[in-house]
Order: sequence, then C-alpha cells, then structure tokens
Amino acid sequence: MTAGATGIGSLPGGDAREAAKTVTGSFEEFPYLAELPARGPGADMIGRSLGLLVDLYAHVEPSGWRVSDRPGRDTRRARSWLGEDLDALEEFTQGYTGRLKVQAVGPWTLAAALETRGGEAVLQDAGACRDLAGSLAEGLREHLADVRRRIPGAEIVLQFDEPSLTAVLLGRIRSASGYRTYRAVDRQVVEGTLRDLFAVAGSVGGREVVVHSCAPEVPFGLLRRAGATGVSFDFSLLTEREDDAIGEAVEGGTRLFAGVVPGTDGPLSDPGGSVMGVRKLWRRLGLTPGTLAESVVVTPSCGLAGASPAYARAVQAHCARAARSLADNPE
Repeated sequence: MTAGATGIGSLPGGDAREAAKTVTGSFEEFPYLAELPARGPGADMIGRSLGLLVDLYAHVEPSGWRVSDRPGRDTRRARSWLGEDLDALEEFTQGYTGRLKVQAVGPWTLAAALETRGGEAVLQDAGACRDLAGSLAEGLREHLADVRRRIPGAEIVLQFDEPSLTAVLLGRIRSASGYRTYRAVDRQVVEGTLRDLFAVAGSVGGREVVVHSCAPEVPFGLLRRAGATGVSFDFSLLTEREDDAIGEAVEGGTRLFAGVVPGTDGPLSDPGGSVMGVRKLWRRLGLTPGTLAESVVVTPSCGLAGASPAYARAVQAHCARAARSLADNPE
C-alpha cells in the first residue's frame, strides 16, 4: 500500500461544495474535510475547534477568542459552518471507502490561543488546560461519530494541528501584554494530555492520529511516545539535527506527512523534483528506498488559505503526482 498524498486543511474561498469537489477530485484515495477561514471567525481552525467543545464556550474579542459563559453567535456560526462543510463532503463521498482525514486544533495550541475572562491565555492555568482538553476530547468523540455516520466506509484519520506546541514546550508563548512569556509546560504533562486526546480516535474506530505543525523544531520523539502514528511538517524547515529522531520515527512505523510543496503562490517544479529532498533524506538516514512510498504522505507545506484558488487546485494535483513519482521511482 502506498501512503499517497493529501492536504493539510485550509483552502481559499468560501464555497463548501466547491472545496469538497476539489478535495475529493485531487485526492481520490485520501480526501480530507476542508476548512474555509475566509468566511470569518468560526471558520478559522481555532474557531472551528472551539465550536466542537462540550460545556465550554468562546466568543470573539478584538484580541482573539475568549472563554464565554454560554454559547453565543460565534459558537453557533462555527457549528453552522462545520455542518455545511460536512454536508458538502458527504455529498461528494457517496459510497467512498478508504482513508479520510479530519482536523482539529490540538489542546496545547488551543490553550495558547484561547483567552480566559481576564484576558490571559488558558495556557497559564493548569486546571483550565485540563478542562479544555477534556472538553475537546468529548467534542471530538461526537464529531468523529457524526463523520462515521455520514461516510460509513471511511477509515478516519484524525489530525491535530499543533503549530504552537514547540513554543509551549520551550516557554515562548507571549503573555497578553507581550512583555513576558508563559512558563514552559512540563514535557510529561504535554505528552500525557496528548496521549489522552489521541485515544479519542481509537474510541470511534479510528486507527491513525497525525499531528501537524508547520513550525520549526517539531518534537518527533515526544509525539511518537504519546501515540501519534504520523507527523505532518514543513519539510523545508528540517535540519540534520532532526535526522536521528526522524530515523527512529520511521523505523518505529511512524508515517511522515512531508510538506514539500509551497502553500503560497509561486512556480511549481516538476513532481519528481518536489520529492527529491525526501529521497535524499532516505539515503542520508540509510533507509531502504522501497519503504519510501509506504512511509511518506506528500502534502503542501502548510494550509492553503493564503493561496489563490487556482494555485490551491494546482498544488493539490501536484502533490498527488509527486506521490506517484515517489512510489514509481523511490531511488
């Protein structure tokens, strides 16, 4: 089996049917539930994930998303857009069997982005972080069960977007004033929270959990220990310092979702050229070329919300061709 190609999550524009049609047409073997942040607050990845929470609500302030006492207009809008996107995906996946990816923001990026009533990040309060993670787990169970009902032949792959994870671990998240940073969260606490969230996928029959981060210094080892079956990252940000961690991950069965195609408009190389760096990495690590197609999923480097619609369509088709190139010519 080849791992193939898929997208990250966000697309430009605001038409849910057009997005679902593009995704299912480009990635026939590994479609995903698109996010369309151009529609406004609640359609962005943070707002969408806050809309999933159970017994915990948020609304938009000028500074960002803040905890609320009750569900308001912003929560209702987030849930409405998610329903619209699911309706569109369901329409274009009638009879589909195979892998299907859905995305949610992970607990640590969510804790860094969501403000308490006092205006500081939830991240600064260990108890609030636990409550947020628990609420997210409950909401995801309901969401994944809904996806399973709508698309019964799908093998659900759950992707957690955690672009702030490294900053949380290193104490780099800035306070509301911007003059200080929040204390680094203990690695064992981070790992334990992630492990609990990853278990949600298994509770509804999903076998794969991917963590996506387009930030530098992705903590491959920690994610593997927490139970991630795949790690999605911007390939251009890798350094040779990460070679050992990547080699261990691949040998342990972790899939690499390699973001090798730029997410914003620009010239595209030939599909084979896009995955040349992956082939070089394999040689450098002394891994068997024959394992490449099974171990690597080709993706854009990050979401495509900032791209033009034409480029977003071209990139997705390009990723699918690059994955075929990798499978046909692994050397």
